[in-house]
Amino acid sequence: MKWQGRRKSANIEDRRGARRVGRAGGITGVGVVAVLLIGYFLGVDVTPLLDGGGLAVETSGALSQQERAMGDFVSVTLADTEEVWAGVFDEQLGRSYNPVTLVLFSQVTPSACGNASGATGPFYCPGDKKVYLDTGFFTTLSQQLGASGDFAAAYVVAHEVAHHVQDELGILSKVNAIRARSSEAESNNLSVRIELQADCLSGVWARNAAEIFDTLEEGDVAEAMNAAERIGDDTLQRNAGRRPMPDSFTHGTSAQRQDWFARGFRDGEVAACDTFSTRSL
Repeated sequence: MKWQGRRKSANIEDRRGARRVGRAGGITGVGVVAVLLIGYFLGVDVTPLLDGGGLAVETSGALSQQERAMGDFVSVTLADTEEVWAGVFDEQLGRSYNPVTLVLFSQVTPSACGNASGATGPFYCPGDKKVYLDTGFFTTLSQQLGASGDFAAAYVVAHEVAHHVQDELGILSKVNAIRARSSEAESNNLSVRIELQADCLSGVWARNAAEIFDTLEEGDVAEAMNAAERIGDDTLQRNAGRRPMPDSFTHGTSAQRQDWFARGFRDGEVAACDTFSTRSL
């Protein structure tokens, strides 16, 4: 992905600087990896499990060169989403797009949806219409989950921005209202449909970004497809030493996530991403 030297977004809120210097006890070693795999993608804050109820943190305003570069990368990717979705909303939906704010943080930061932490992974909060991202997650994505490459990281950003797109279209609020009065199994099924639609919308973004900016390089789409495979619920549960349990899935299987991203990339249109009208995902 060709991103260096390109326009950065003005909608970045950088709160980085906190550093963990120790933990009060709890899980260590391989156990940490297993718990993180569950927490990152199943929406569970595993901080208490990792730290025995407390974190030892010091604050420093200094960022490493790698952290600055990753912040620049996220800012350029966010700028691309702004231009793509502005055009898609205008041309395909006949309406205006209001861009999202993306918060970069380290370890823990407050949000309107509760504390954001490195243990919960990237997420979109409809309460304040912001995406929260600890850029340290990209190291986990590459080194522990096996999804390396800049476009794998861009896919993660695009997926969270896609939740904002769903919010802008009124989809997120409607579905979450139904989930609130549904059984756990029904709520999980709706969550899977939300997440797979976000994967599809990520594909829509990727297709349009490729046509508008000509920044995709050979292997970029394969990186995104590999990331989609690595973060499927079934794969994550196996890697965490658990037997895959479909009723507990909240994001979809590896095959489903790849398929819906591919649909969005193939068609490049929001209309291709209706995960709520189809019986078979």
